[in-house]
Amino acid sequence: MSILSCWKYFKGIFRHKFWVFIYCVKLRTPLRIALFHDISKFSFKEFFPYVNNFYNKDGTKKKVRDSNGTYDTNLQSDDFKSGWINHQRNKHHWQAWCNIGNKGIITAIDIPEIYIREMVADWCGAQRQERGNPIPAIWYSKNAQNMVLTDNSNRLIQKIILDNFG
Repeated sequence: MSILSCWKYFKGIFRHKFWVFIYCVKLRTPLRIALFHDISKFSFKEFFPYVNNFYNKDGTKKKVRDSNGTYDTNLQSDDFKSGWINHQRNKHHWQAWCNIGNKGIITAIDIPEIYIREMVADWCGAQRQERGNPIPAIWYSKNAQNMVLTDNSNRLIQKIILDNFG
């Protein structure tokens, strides 16, 4: 890790937060949600493990994302996994709304609409930063099978995407 890689990641967080803020406004998400989105990325638990995961020492980005723009956290370092566990507790991540029961059985509970709106804004912000053009319906159709969601949450996600991105 270097100062340059930390600086690049720091700038990336702010670019992401900027775009998520724009999409939170578009999706009528409360201002406090938009302003404090991903604030945990500045914590020691997340910042340095994320820098190491996403950036080389020379500040260039590592290739960790697949063609859908996602990455499998199980294939990352234990240091990153620890940071990710902390991050996915943010209420705009579907994982925050899952219960891991006996024998590892995962069940989802309904996600409140406010956090679904922030989640869609997060997807748009990430796509805008990585690819330049957010099309949440396409991203969702490619990645929905990897999420554990209730039918109600799925329907609400689809409705929000359709109503706002046509």
